[in-house]
Amino acid sequence: MAKRKPLIAGNWKMYKTGPQAAELTSRLKSLVPDIMDVDVMVAPPFTALEVVAGILKGSVIHLGGQDLFWEVEGAYTGEISAPMLEAAGCNYVIIGHSERRQYFGETNATVNRKIQAALPGGLIPVVCIGESEAERESNETFSVVQKQLEEGLEGITSDEIQKVTVAYEPVWAIGTGKTATTDQAQEVHQFIRGWMETAYGNSVANDVRILYGGSVKPENIGDLMTMADIDGALVGGASLDADSFAAIVRLSINAATD
Repeated sequence: MAKRKPLIAGNWKMYKTGPQAAELTSRLKSLVPDIMDVDVMVAPPFTALEVVAGILKGSVIHLGGQDLFWEVEGAYTGEISAPMLEAAGCNYVIIGHSERRQYFGETNATVNRKIQAALPGGLIPVVCIGESEAERESNETFSVVQKQLEEGLEGITSDEIQKVTVAYEPVWAIGTGKTATTDQAQEVHQFIRGWMETAYGNSVANDVRILYGGSVKPENIGDLMTMADIDGALVGGASLDADSFAAIVRLSINAATD
């Protein structure tokens, strides 16, 4: 079985004005000018998408949105559609991040509608799933993850799922400095791939990329990437520093090819 090409994605969250995003992007572009063994994506705030897209033009770094709405257009004040993201230069979009679920009422049902909206136009959804600390302590990790997969991916066909990337982010490890051990992360990634195999078959399951997210940094990416079912990372805080993010990219290549 061929190894899946890793993806290192940076979620900038609500950080960086346009000028700040331009500075960070320019620096990052200079640090990863010709990376071919790993896909790299950054997701700036919506207000910085076009300026970042202009700087990334011709580079190996892809652009992503942090969210989208499921309608193409309409009276939905404050929302962004898939065509708007595509027009701004995006080819990825993050869907269902735990912060969207926690603060803005995102549910498995709305995640599903957003995935369905992203796929027709060619956006690659990075679909976030993961359990809270209380759910892990109650031994509910697998049941929570399974429900998120079943409901979030309802109606997604075998052809469509191959265009989807899954990001496992234990909520208790996001922005807390805590990181799941490599064994904890691999255990859940293996469960996700097993669910994919049951739902879509072995061949499809082997092709789907599953990322780990949750306080990823240069110090732990190498160990994470040695795990059989971890295909990259969705990086938060460390992606706001070009040197740290570039180091994660380089170290992920080294670990994946060892």
